[in-house]
Amino acid sequence: MKSGKLVLLALVLVICALGVVASSSPARAGGRPQGDGDKKKPTGTAKPVTIPVGIKVHSKPGPEVQLLDLNISEDGEPQTLLSIRAISTNSPITLAVLIQDDLVSSAANEIKPIGEFIRHLPAGSRVMVGYIRTGSLEIRQRFTNDLEKAARALRIPLGVASASPYNPYVEVIEGTNRFESQPSGRRSMLLVSDGLDISRGVDSSSAGQSLDLQRAINQAQRRSVAVYSFFVPSIILSQSDNHLLIGNAQSALERLSSETGGKAFFQGTGAPVSFDPFLKDLNGILEKQLAVTFLSTHPRKGFHRLQIRSLTPGIELSYPSGHIR
Repeated sequence: MKSGKLVLLALVLVICALGVVASSSPARAGGRPQGDGDKKKPTGTAKPVTIPVGIKVHSKPGPEVQLLDLNISEDGEPQTLLSIRAISTNSPITLAVLIQDDLVSSAANEIKPIGEFIRHLPAGSRVMVGYIRTGSLEIRQRFTNDLEKAARALRIPLGVASASPYNPYVEVIEGTNRFESQPSGRRSMLLVSDGLDISRGVDSSSAGQSLDLQRAINQAQRRSVAVYSFFVPSIILSQSDNHLLIGNAQSALERLSSETGGKAFFQGTGAPVSFDPFLKDLNGILEKQLAVTFLSTHPRKGFHRLQIRSLTPGIELSYPSGHIR
């Protein structure tokens, strides 16, 4: 009898021991073993991002900035809107004016109108003036809030083929990088160029093949700079009379502007008769350009696609196709 109790006690102890082992096992009822897959993936930190957004009002009177209803998505996910700034003629802007130095002679007639455009920018605006030419970008005037000084820095383009740049986009990148030290907010570039890149052969002149065009877009998106481009043929492009090259050059400027939140201006395939309608249109756009700041929740480095919608009736938006971290 005594031996039977000892056997029963031994069985109980074995069963209890098995229960302890089972409770300490990583396997759980209805679940799976814990492992590296259960570790929380690092999410990084959210970061405020400011982008230029142009608005075109199709209704009168136009809505006030405080009443604009904007929804922002980044990589398909809704983001938090932090602020909307600058929708008045009194809001300062940071503007870089870049002019290609080998444009046709008629471009000389447009220097005075560009100067007047600069002089009438809102008080407190900062302007840089540079020329795209052989070698590096020639900076005639660093960013300054002295608008008269910036306007006087303009000069007539050289108008000779020997001043032709490697391609305009290399120096657009250089000009865009100058915004790094400037305050955030409304940032724009006025680019007067033929837009032609044949540095790597004729095939590189198309909007989808130019490597430096893509780099210029990336840098403008990274610096939140909207590029407004005026097409004027260079000496070489004018003399070639090649409609394929002209079409590629204009398409490249169109892509640069549209993907950075700006606008490209053309007047047929030749030099514009006057910049006056271009500058008038640009002035109207800049009067209603916004600096929109949102909280970006995607920490991955690289390109992040943006989509902005307005629920406010009668509003058309232009904005960068994305931004780069």
